[in-house]
Amino acid sequence: MALITYLTTVKFGFGEIAGIGADLTAIGVTRPLIIADKGIVAAGIVGTVQKQAAALASAPVFEDTPTNPTEEAVLAALALYRQHGCDGLVAIGGGSPIDLAKGVALLATHDGALESYAAILGGIPRITASVAPVIAIPTTSGTGSEVGRAALITLTDGRKLGFISPHLIPRLAICDPELTLGLPAWLTAATGMDAVTHCIETYLSPRENPPAEAIALDGLKRAVAHIERAVKDGSDREARKEMMMAALQGGMTFQKGLGAVHALSHPLGGLKEVSLHHGTLNAVLLPAILRFNAPDAQAKYAEIRRTLGLAPDTDLAIWLAELTGRLGMPQSLSAMGVPRSVIPAIAEAAVKDHSSATNPRAATAADYAAMLEASFG
Repeated sequence: MALITYLTTVKFGFGEIAGIGADLTAIGVTRPLIIADKGIVAAGIVGTVQKQAAALASAPVFEDTPTNPTEEAVLAALALYRQHGCDGLVAIGGGSPIDLAKGVALLATHDGALESYAAILGGIPRITASVAPVIAIPTTSGTGSEVGRAALITLTDGRKLGFISPHLIPRLAICDPELTLGLPAWLTAATGMDAVTHCIETYLSPRENPPAEAIALDGLKRAVAHIERAVKDGSDREARKEMMMAALQGGMTFQKGLGAVHALSHPLGGLKEVSLHHGTLNAVLLPAILRFNAPDAQAKYAEIRRTLGLAPDTDLAIWLAELTGRLGMPQSLSAMGVPRSVIPAIAEAAVKDHSSATNPRAATAADYAAMLEASFG
């Protein structure tokens, strides 16, 4: 039996943010906490959203979201939530504020330590429908977290774990491409390649879900067709809209599971000695993982080539590395400042990561170490 569920309510289009006052009323939130980061606040995007509704104009704002969400930040935001008697959250930003908001929404209504709800520690059935309501407003085009059932959070001991439940899917996603106009070129590239990776990995996942696979291929086609335009011209409205749709579609396919790219990028993102952008990591790791998976995914690789209009003999790993090169992205883990000394620990963590189970080819710690070595360039 294939269990297929879609998913939540999405408002998509230029100017959709204007209706957020009515949206808050519809889901019963009167005292929201806004989750953002300092960059989004400084860019004026939080202020723009706050102007759309009286409840937001007076709402407390948590702006200390780190690049990779942490348990410490979840607890700090939770304290602010409780201090102001909040009854819901509005997450504004990329995947980090949205994932952080999911963590707050969970702990606001569930007792116990955050760790106890981690997927790999048996926490999935412990997450109930009592999760506080979240409205997600993405300001980048890549994460898919606005419709995703997972939050990736680094615990105080350094483990980056997934918290997964359909109850963590935001109650509403407002995808307004207007909020992405002028996004810096490097961040457009990094988040855009995150969307590309999501579409590829979920399509390759062995779980049976034909609707999700169709969505993944359509999202991949949109992203590849528009990412270079979006990076070159931040004001290109069509490119921005198509990239936001591709990111949304990547998120809509998460229920198929991801793969080895994310099994590696999750623990790499938890490193304390270097701060690593998730989408950039995915782009750097993707070629090595595509080479590893090739023996078990030839039919799907052929379909990806057909979808993208590539020649039947195109090496997807080389083709994607050339794409990221044109986007001006790093081409190796070395270029990102990752020390080789982390390889053994990251390889062991990758085997345990929840994304490893849905890679199309089973991978051991030795396999993951080899993929990491290949990604150092």
